[in-house]
Amino acid sequence: MGFTGLAVPLMLVAFAIGYLLGSIPFGLLLTKAAGLGDIRDIGSGNIGATNALRTGNRWVAAGTLIGDAAKGAVAVLLMGYLAVQTGGDVALMSGLAALGAFLGHLYPVWLGFKGGKGVSTIIGILLALHWPVGLLFCATWAAVAAISRYSSLAALVASLLTPVYLAWLDKWDLVALSAVLVVLIYIAHRGNISRLLAGTEPRIGQKKSEG
Repeated sequence: MGFTGLAVPLMLVAFAIGYLLGSIPFGLLLTKAAGLGDIRDIGSGNIGATNALRTGNRWVAAGTLIGDAAKGAVAVLLMGYLAVQTGGDVALMSGLAALGAFLGHLYPVWLGFKGGKGVSTIIGILLALHWPVGLLFCATWAAVAAISRYSSLAALVASLLTPVYLAWLDKWDLVALSAVLVVLIYIAHRGNISRLLAGTEPRIGQKKSEG
């Protein structure tokens, strides 16, 4: 389908639905539901799974991780399905939904555009777009985290290698999208990068007041 007829409206729908799904703040909702208060008043104030773990409730952290990953995957799969049903461009619709979901997580309108850092969400997106790359991302994160004990460094390395993995697996149609997501992750982790360079970034399991 070219950029005529229903193409542009469907593209806007894909991005908008992706954004709305991505902006669901599972970390905030689950911590409040568990009676743990507002996650934005805990630890770094981030709404993601890493900060949810600082509540001391592993179930809340696990639920946040699963929820944040699921919203990215659902956005991609839902818009891919809609593209098939309408004769649209599946890759384009899925890609716009992925970008929308990622931006929704990083910059949710409901929370003053202050969201998470995108690691769980990009995992869900990658698993939905091409699951082998999603698994490679997770394996890379786990390996770097185990060696360095830095969650942020693991996320930065895993995300940076994502376009490489996609090219290696001959998924060139996803390389540009993944590169955009990598840039956004690095922007979201700019504070962590500064602390890593300064040697002040806390390691996994270490108490921290920000990050």
